[in-house]
Amino acid sequence: MDENLGKFIDNFARLVELAQSGQHRVRAGTQLLTTLTDHLGTPAESLSVVVEEIPPHRFVDADILMAELAGADEGFQLVGVGGGDQRHHQSLSDMLQQSQFFPQFPLSQPDYTNLAVGPDEQRQAVALGLWLFRHGGRPVAVLQRDANPRYGRQSASLEVLAGDTTNAAGFLSEFRRQMQHRSVLKGQVISLVMGEYGPSAAGVTFHARPALAASDVILPDGLLQKVSDHALGIAEHRESLSEYGQHLKRGILLYGKPGTGKTHTVRYLLSQSEGATAILLSGGSLARISEAATMARALQPSIVVLEDCDLIAEDRSFGHGPQPLLFEVLDAMDGLDSDADVAFVLTTNRVDMLERALAQRPGRVDLAVEIPLPAPSERTELVKLYARGIPFSPAAVQDAAERTEGTTASFARELVRRAVVAAALEGVPVADGHLGQAVDGLMADGEALTRSLLGSGPGDGDGFGGPGFGGPGFG
Repeated sequence: MDENLGKFIDNFARLVELAQSGQHRVRAGTQLLTTLTDHLGTPAESLSVVVEEIPPHRFVDADILMAELAGADEGFQLVGVGGGDQRHHQSLSDMLQQSQFFPQFPLSQPDYTNLAVGPDEQRQAVALGLWLFRHGGRPVAVLQRDANPRYGRQSASLEVLAGDTTNAAGFLSEFRRQMQHRSVLKGQVISLVMGEYGPSAAGVTFHARPALAASDVILPDGLLQKVSDHALGIAEHRESLSEYGQHLKRGILLYGKPGTGKTHTVRYLLSQSEGATAILLSGGSLARISEAATMARALQPSIVVLEDCDLIAEDRSFGHGPQPLLFEVLDAMDGLDSDADVAFVLTTNRVDMLERALAQRPGRVDLAVEIPLPAPSERTELVKLYARGIPFSPAAVQDAAERTEGTTASFARELVRRAVVAAALEGVPVADGHLGQAVDGLMADGEALTRSLLGSGPGDGDGFGGPGFGGPGFG
């Protein structure tokens, strides 16, 4: 054997012996393996790691709860784990096994990420950090990670290490129990969004709850009350329904041309459902209907809003099987328990496309309501509504309403806006004449496309959706 090769083998054997004997470890408190061994009182590399996966939308709840559970021990520590990108690619178990031979995971400062906990509030959550504390009088270590698709992690996780698996199981049992009964999402208005890496990596967006009175919604007499009673009033009689074996979940379909007030009606329902969790889905995020249904069940009372369902009536692009995505939506509705206090509200501009699907999945929607084009009296009220604070005479308002037959609520809002703009361009106060000019302009033949975009005019309105939930408009 070559002399140099023999020396290399001898040196390598000595290195392995040193690694296995633990002599490679640096001063306590500076390396991951040493710190965990000292905290747990037993060689950390010999212990089993218990992993608890957490959906991305519940990660901020897990962060709040971890801070409370660890903080119950006055001597708790929160530290970070260094080691470059390797720490993101490897599990805690992998890091401990590697650390037996190469001390490459020094302790550092934790990584943080800012996460929303409300429409105007954020929390600095631990994105990667190691909690060291005592739970029930026994030492526990928890490595907390957020979801990061860049490193192949679609879910957040807690990696729990304890002196024996019974200690780890006891901690996780309490963690799960508390996670079931509390969430920053409960009682909020949220929308689920599609992320760059697909629906599982997407997050949650918080919205301020709308503030609308019944007088802000102009519909035919009794229509708003009918919708409100079904969406919100039924829940007030849950005990009676349960006594007679009737289900509490319900489905409402609001249909009509774009701009007639479907989205505005939904906004009114949200404003009147203080304390209920509202989950909004539209477009591509409708692919998350199963997740939304699960959230709605856990965070009830809940309202799940599915906007413009006609867009996915025959679309299979987001689905996971041969059936259209709308069928997955309807099946998710049907899959909830009968006692679930969950209202599904669907809106559509093309009821003809939904009728076929609903007929094949009967029973999911138990109330269908048309939001019609406003009648003359309703157009008058709409102009008054949007002209609050503007000194139009009753005669001018009445004239504008009579001359705009076949137009929508969105049209009335634009009518008032154009009158105000015209006055501003002239540098004079708004007057009746500006309202009349706005009517002339918008009702002219050359404005046919504008009227169509506002949901008015000939045609069925296909392709023109409402303004959505972000603004005060009609849909």
